[in-house]
Amino acid sequence: MDLALHSTHINTVSWLIADWAHAIDDDRVERIAELMREDGRYTVRSRFNADRGLPLAIIDTHSAAQLRDRIRSMRMANIYQPQHYRHVVSAIQVVGQTETRLLQVRSSFAVFRTLVTTGDTIFFAGGRSDDLIDVNGPEPRFAHRLMTFDSRAVETLMIIPI
Repeated sequence: MDLALHSTHINTVSWLIADWAHAIDDDRVERIAELMREDGRYTVRSRFNADRGLPLAIIDTHSAAQLRDRIRSMRMANIYQPQHYRHVVSAIQVVGQTETRLLQVRSSFAVFRTLVTTGDTIFFAGGRSDDLIDVNGPEPRFAHRLMTFDSRAVETLMIIPI
């Protein structure tokens, strides 16, 4: 790994990842679509499937528009128990760069879910994020956000993106 590449971009990358987490935690979920390139992809899958090369993901959007539609559906059509997420993100590393100058970034995440009605908090999901981040424009954007959670399944439906 080129340490100069890492040190040049780590603050920009860290800020983008934190912006994503805070947008969800603060119930500004619409913001995450703004953090994607228009042709950006957002995928959430289990480690069980990833380790076996199985393609099934519980969320897989192939554009910012699809992500916006999913969020709109979450707001208007889905019925689910009111809840809040809290993200803990760590171990952010710029691990490489593609031929098209996208940064390859990995980090670890833990998401806690609190049910509004009871105040009960549980560990909801934890795992690793492998991101391709475009830093070539005026603002950094995710070209692909691939989040792999370690458990075989989530405790309940994943309505809110993680």
